[in-house]
Amino acid sequence: MSANGSEPWQWPEQQWRALVERCRAGRALKPKTWRGGARCAVALSFDSDHETSELREGGRSIGRLAWGQFGNRVGIPRILSLLERHDVRASFYVPAVVALLHPEEQRQIVGAGHEIGIHGWIHELNSILPEADERDLMRRSLDTIEQITGARPYGLRCPSADFSENTLALMSELGLEYDSSLSADEDCYELVLNGTPTGIVEVPFEWVRDDAVYFMMNRAQGLRPYTPPTDVLDIFRRELDAAHAEGGLFELTMHPHIIAYRSRIWIVDELIRHAKSLGDVWFATHGEIARFARDNAAG
Repeated sequence: MSANGSEPWQWPEQQWRALVERCRAGRALKPKTWRGGARCAVALSFDSDHETSELREGGRSIGRLAWGQFGNRVGIPRILSLLERHDVRASFYVPAVVALLHPEEQRQIVGAGHEIGIHGWIHELNSILPEADERDLMRRSLDTIEQITGARPYGLRCPSADFSENTLALMSELGLEYDSSLSADEDCYELVLNGTPTGIVEVPFEWVRDDAVYFMMNRAQGLRPYTPPTDVLDIFRRELDAAHAEGGLFELTMHPHIIAYRSRIWIVDELIRHAKSLGDVWFATHGEIARFARDNAAG
């Protein structure tokens, strides 16, 4: 039910059309080929939620905070070692609170040539925030990452992909160049705000290419989905193969406190090996892909 008390089927066209048009997929930004003539772009990303997975709900569970610390203590070092071994760069989306808890981790990530994008202040949900609060947290997140790493982020992934009705306008206001929270396509596209192109690139995220939906567990909430790692690899590899066949983008979202266990990290290793075996792929950060797509769109 809407704020004025009417049901959705009672809304006038102007009301539902305004909601739909608030943020839309606009011009397709798929290049004919990727950098160096590559057929497919591979964008690996890691959401470094760490302790904020518990803190954002006001949680006080020592056990879940320890699970978050695993992301810093074991997950990030294991992931960085794997990426270094394969000479592949990736994007890391970091809540500002995580950056403040683990500043040296962020400096290590940037020092290794990877990208850091903002991921909220404390992994909050944007859709429940007043516009002024979302603006304040977005600005403070940008400033915090820049102060810690010396590099100002130019990309955003909303925590839990929770893109609010104000997010796009705020991104434009604060000078961000790309988002990776939405899924209107599988390849890059320009975001449109109330019918007006913004110049902001979407590097599409999708839950089917996210490790959390297959491996997340929360005993207190009765959340116990489990997909065998071999099946998850099969899903991700099929997404990669299809992106390669279509000459498109393969974007993958993972979490250090989820994917980095001994029984799972091999999925990332195997995917990189498989992508390299295809012979004509470009591994790049989300920011690099956004800028290349923006500047080299086929039409």
